[in-house]
Amino acid sequence: MAAEYDCIVVGAGIEGSSTAYNLVKEGQRTLLLEQFPLPHSRGSSHGQSRITRMAYGGEDYYTEMMIEAFKLWTELENEYGTTLYRKTGLLAVGRPGCDLIDGTVESLRKYSVSYTKLDEHELRSKYPMLHYPADFVAVEDHTGGILFADKALAAFQTEFLRHGGTLQDNEPVVDVFPGDIVTVNTNKASYRGRNLVLTVGPWATKVLPTLGVQLPLKTLRISVLYWREKTPGEYGAETFPIVLDDNCVGQYDIYGLPSLEYPGLYKLCLHAGPEVDPDRRDEADSTWVVENMKQYVADHFPRLEPHPAIIETCIYTNSPDHDFVLDRHPAWDNIIIGAGFSGHGFKLSPVVGKILADLVLKKNPSYNLSHFKIDRFNRKYEGVEY
Repeated sequence: MAAEYDCIVVGAGIEGSSTAYNLVKEGQRTLLLEQFPLPHSRGSSHGQSRITRMAYGGEDYYTEMMIEAFKLWTELENEYGTTLYRKTGLLAVGRPGCDLIDGTVESLRKYSVSYTKLDEHELRSKYPMLHYPADFVAVEDHTGGILFADKALAAFQTEFLRHGGTLQDNEPVVDVFPGDIVTVNTNKASYRGRNLVLTVGPWATKVLPTLGVQLPLKTLRISVLYWREKTPGEYGAETFPIVLDDNCVGQYDIYGLPSLEYPGLYKLCLHAGPEVDPDRRDEADSTWVVENMKQYVADHFPRLEPHPAIIETCIYTNSPDHDFVLDRHPAWDNIIIGAGFSGHGFKLSPVVGKILADLVLKKNPSYNLSHFKIDRFNRKYEGVEY
């Protein structure tokens, strides 16, 4: 006979693990399923570091969620007994009047978050190791910093198990049969649940269509690049902040994290990459990404060696508007979908897990979820190629 649960969560990345953690703390008998042996590096939640910040210019709903996310990360740190966040500050650079600069200032000011504006002279004086055009200015978000990604994922999974949850890894889902009781068949067993949460990351493009849900999602392979410091420690986390730049490489954003993961190596990446099949991601050609970043480093980070010392990979699952999907299945209200985190969902995962758990429990969510509804794609992108 198939084992029965109050809820089955498919996908043990950061969003699924947070959701399962929130459910089991609400007294729900919860199964968390993962297709790969844990830990693994095939999805979007592996690695040692992620950026966190308070400001989301023009997107107040994310800033409001981040206010709670910071509190929930602290609670998880205390529960798990390990540091998960290191404050370094965040430096947003760009030309006066650009969306990144004005939006960051507007957001931080609105929510009374500490920040400092730097004019072009102050930027060059304070950060001589950065070479941007003479008219560039900057904003320092003093809440910005680094989340220790691997530790954060382990914290959610460990605390989920400690509260009585069941975690099965190396167990791909083969079939899902909706109904008042959902049946989930894997390559090893069959499970039944009153509710199902699908947080399957890049595999949303494959899993959701089998359940009649077509979302305009793209999976991109991101090259995670580490660059050697010419002077060790110059870009270190003790003195150097996170950097964001959305002006210097065409339509693409740049993000950088201080040297911390690997001694003497600064993490600097393009927020874009080739579209891939998540099961065949190693076939993609990322040469254009690396070449663009080599030129970027030579132009703007001259005290880094202009060739990456280490290249790792990650997958983003992007929606057209880069907003998440946090919603019920259109036909089955006991199937909940979390998808399309577009490379910025990790920092918000404590709140995402809480929201998805609230949807399972049929509680009124703490946030307006209109930005995250499935039907927005029909309203906003009908007839638009993506």
